Amino acid sequence: MKAAWVVGLATLLSRVFGFIRDVVVAGFFGAGLATDAFFVAFRIPNLLRRLFAEGSLTIAFIPIFTEYLKKRSKEEALELANIAFTLLSIVLAVVSVAGILLSPWIVMVMAPGFSDVPDKYALTVFLTRLMFPYIFFISLVALCMGILNSLRHFAAPALAPVVLNICMIASVFALRGFFADPILSLAVGVMAGGILQLAMQFPFLLKVGARLRPNFRFSHPGIKRIERLMLPAVFGAAVYQASVFINTILASFLPEGSVSYLYYADRVVELPLGVFAIAVGTAALPSFSEQAAGEDYEKLKRTISFSLRLILFVTIPAMAALIILREPIISVLFQRGQFDATSMVLTAQALLYYAVGLWAFSCIRIVVSAFYALQDTKTPVKIAVAALLVNVVMSVALMFPMKHSGLALATSIASAVNIIALAVILRRRVGQFLQRDFWTSVLRTTLASGIMGVSIGIAGRVLGWDSAGAFGERLLFLVVMITVGLAIFTLSSFLLGSVEVKALLRRG
Repeated sequence: MKAAWVVGLATLLSRVFGFIRDVVVAGFFGAGLATDAFFVAFRIPNLLRRLFAEGSLTIAFIPIFTEYLKKRSKEEALELANIAFTLLSIVLAVVSVAGILLSPWIVMVMAPGFSDVPDKYALTVFLTRLMFPYIFFISLVALCMGILNSLRHFAAPALAPVVLNICMIASVFALRGFFADPILSLAVGVMAGGILQLAMQFPFLLKVGARLRPNFRFSHPGIKRIERLMLPAVFGAAVYQASVFINTILASFLPEGSVSYLYYADRVVELPLGVFAIAVGTAALPSFSEQAAGEDYEKLKRTISFSLRLILFVTIPAMAALIILREPIISVLFQRGQFDATSMVLTAQALLYYAVGLWAFSCIRIVVSAFYALQDTKTPVKIAVAALLVNVVMSVALMFPMKHSGLALATSIASAVNIIALAVILRRRVGQFLQRDFWTSVLRTTLASGIMGVSIGIAGRVLGWDSAGAFGERLLFLVVMITVGLAIFTLSSFLLGSVEVKALLRRG
């Protein structure tokens, strides 16, 4: 819980700067050819980062590293960290060079619809080549995060994205005038941010006694175990990223701006998802791994249940608020400059259908972490494949009648299938982990969220929403709605006897 608070607050700061970045990008570049090209190009190294680092090596590394810390010695664990760092550096260097050389074909696969617009395709290829080395730096940051989190240091890795956002914001203001195509300034900011994010990890690694140095003992038994866990984890991460990949492909065939509408809506959903759900998941994996290594399964089940209760206590009311206030939120955050009222409405439509799946997006992170802590990376892969099939079928079925909104809804439906299947299998593995107190908590949270939703709906009708109003009026409306909603939800939760309110305030 304490770790989640640290990660959550750091992530909140990074999300604030992330939204400032997106506001700057929307204001200067809008939603069109240049931003579509940038978002696709930036998504490519990010996809590989999740595949090779966060999506595979880190989640395979933390359980083994934690086991070495618990059952052997810190010295042996740090030797394992040095070998992993060396091996990952070599792999990433090769991947970076290959990515630069193969960028034209990568873009063709990632966004085939762009080939019909030569200028968009050429710009995307150039941006991809410029930003591909970002994967080298940010993937090493992810491994540093695994080391630091296992040693119970969470702040530095969680604050790293702030550096990236600051670099991107600064590059737009300082460098856009130096390029024939101003969007190139963003790519320069991405590379600067990647280098600085990695550099800021080393002082904290030294503080916890982790002096990373080259070690080529790739035959180390711990590395072999990590590799065995990593292979299915790579495939699992690939399956998840395939969903993003498919959405990008399908969106490239939709009207211009569709990629950007989905991106901006996803950024809004990531605020509650990142600030709390991912924070709890990040803090939970080392704790789950320690409990699993000690074979304390009763404590593990209690920790899983409590983590899920906390996540749903935040995400259920967040779902209600995002659905009801979707247009005011998008309008206040992005509606300025080239991002007009039409872009606002279309982005809000995507937000609606992403928001209905927020509960599933949040819970998946916790349940999958439990499987990784049990050193079972195969089960999440099997379920992810099934969810991917659901996503593909639903995306194709919904994209024509609903356009980009159909792609968002398909993602939510597939995530719901994913988490339900994972929960059923986890129950068979460790026993019943969702007791009566869990369901009572969810019921109270849902009731409080319903009361909040009705209240802000009525308040919104009384005050009146005008998307064409001055920014100050729109901002005031949104602030009043959020304040009213937060107050009513908190009061309702207290009156309904919610223990999560007391737990959060006590830990805060």
